[in-house]
Amino acid sequence: MFRELWDQFDNLEKHTQWGIDVLEKYIKFVKERTEIELSYAKQLRNLSKKYQPKKNSKEEEEYRYTSTRAFLATLNEMNDYAGQHEVISENMTSLITGELTRYVQELKQERKSHFHDGRKAQQHIETCWKQLEASKRRFERDCKEADRAQQYFEKMDADINVTKADVEKARQQAQLRHQMAEDSKAEYSSTLQKFNTEQHDHYYTHIPNIFQKIQEMEERRIVRIGESMKTFAEVDRQVIPIIGKCLDEITKAAESIDHKNDSQLVIEAFKSGFEPPGDIDFEDFTQPMKRTVSESSLSNSRGDGKSEPKFGGKSKGKLWPFIKKNKGAGPEDFSNLPPEQRRKKLQQKVDELNKDIQKEMDQRDALTKMKDVYIKNPQMGDAASVDHRLAELGQNIEKLRLEVQKFEGWLAEVEGRLPLRTDQARRQSGLYEAQNTAAVNSCAQDRESPDGSYTEEQSQETEMKVPATEFDDEFDDEEPLPTIGTCKALYTFEGQNEGTISVAEGEMLYVIEEDKGDGWTRIRRNEDEEGYVPTSYVEVYLDKNAKDVYKSLQKISE
Repeated sequence: MFRELWDQFDNLEKHTQWGIDVLEKYIKFVKERTEIELSYAKQLRNLSKKYQPKKNSKEEEEYRYTSTRAFLATLNEMNDYAGQHEVISENMTSLITGELTRYVQELKQERKSHFHDGRKAQQHIETCWKQLEASKRRFERDCKEADRAQQYFEKMDADINVTKADVEKARQQAQLRHQMAEDSKAEYSSTLQKFNTEQHDHYYTHIPNIFQKIQEMEERRIVRIGESMKTFAEVDRQVIPIIGKCLDEITKAAESIDHKNDSQLVIEAFKSGFEPPGDIDFEDFTQPMKRTVSESSLSNSRGDGKSEPKFGGKSKGKLWPFIKKNKGAGPEDFSNLPPEQRRKKLQQKVDELNKDIQKEMDQRDALTKMKDVYIKNPQMGDAASVDHRLAELGQNIEKLRLEVQKFEGWLAEVEGRLPLRTDQARRQSGLYEAQNTAAVNSCAQDRESPDGSYTEEQSQETEMKVPATEFDDEFDDEEPLPTIGTCKALYTFEGQNEGTISVAEGEMLYVIEEDKGDGWTRIRRNEDEEGYVPTSYVEVYLDKNAKDVYKSLQKISE
């Protein structure tokens, strides 16, 4: 009995708080179990959906075989199997977490009330003890004062030089002190008797009653957590028959597989109906007669086809710097692409991110509505259970918006650099498309490597002769262009294509032609090394006077 713990009030308070902590820990455990069940059910449904046959596709034709039909039945049963795990999660939420959460709140209030009464009783007995101590000290003080007054009277009465008036005065003072001591004694005795009564009631009535209530509260908590554990097991046990039926159906589907029937379906699907070829006749080359070929010989099919002429000489076609050879993943901002292609890629990326944002927002709206339903109807679920997912969706949306801003910034930069579609730009675009068309359509066989990728080599038969344009002039100038400024490489650039130049981070170079809106700047390292680099990879410092002279020369040349 807890009444035996009359002097362990503080320890009992700590123990009951520990009991509530254990109950809350169990509630958290069940919540995480329900989340695992929901996640598992969701993954099973997604898995079943992933392998379902697509409508109006060749996959539907494959499900005429008994083995594939059995697989489809397995997918359907797995979907029902996932539903039972959702039932487990729902029942545990309603029967355990919801009920225990409300019980914990009631338990906290009851515990608070009991220990408040205990502290109040403790304060009352402490107050009675202080009153007893004060009465005792007052009685002791009055006794000492009475003794001193009696001694003073006796001293005055024995002194022959003291007047009778002084002796009488000392006698009266001694009597007064003795009376005060008697009054203090009576008060002390009354207070002591009252304290003993209060103390007896405190330790044998009030405190035992309070501790008895605390013991009953603690035992109800223990019983309640045990009942919840039984419910935990019962929720699982209730779905076992349905899960067993799902597994039985999967077994039944597996037993329905007929390998002979499937083999016959393969025969009916691919049988041509032709007879195998007959024996080939012997051709006697010793006879002076003209050789004949058997009608059943397969040589006709072998010799009729004429081999395609092959061209041995191959030369590498000249590639514009925008045509990259990168086989791996390119930069995140697609700076390895021509401006127009880069713009399209960036726009496509922005659209994809916006779709992802909309998808996340739809999920957040759905969860918000679900939370409102839980708030209005707590028996349907715990509203706090979706807060974590809502916060996670908010973070995902914020990250996606930052990504959109980043790609929109690159898109605005590209759109700001794109030149107007003038005649000159159209001629350049036509030249670029002609090179691509010739490389892909006319030289596909000669340029295809064993792994399916294209090389830079072109057939002599299909090699195009592109008329000289201002692009070629830029690379074939006999006289070097004047320097119009300097630049510093912000990043390392590997110039792998013809017309480009490799630079190292921090390297200083000369600028001979600024960006014309296509995202490339022409630079020079020395008299023999010059080429194009992406404008975003360098920081340009133009010489104003040299720039004006360069523009004047451009106008004259035009």
